[in-house]
Amino acid sequence: MAKVEIYYWTTCPYSTRARALLDKKGVKYTGYDITGDDAARAKMIERTGGPKTVPQIFIDDKLIGGCDDLHMLDANDELDKLLF
Repeated sequence: MAKVEIYYWTTCPYSTRARALLDKKGVKYTGYDITGDDAARAKMIERTGGPKTVPQIFIDDKLIGGCDDLHMLDANDELDKLLF
């Protein structure tokens, strides 16, 4: 199984939706709650190379993007290939 990481805010509906999809698929992931944590947010921005919005999702250390990107991969039957 792939290494999955997600940076999120607890109050962000897109973050909740992305984590719900991963949970539905039974994916074990490392979640980084960066709510109110400027240092953690700075680390996320450094890893993404610029994007500042949440969620930001990495699969095997490759930036996938946000919630819409994750759902698009799933809709195109490409997500499972990356995860399993």
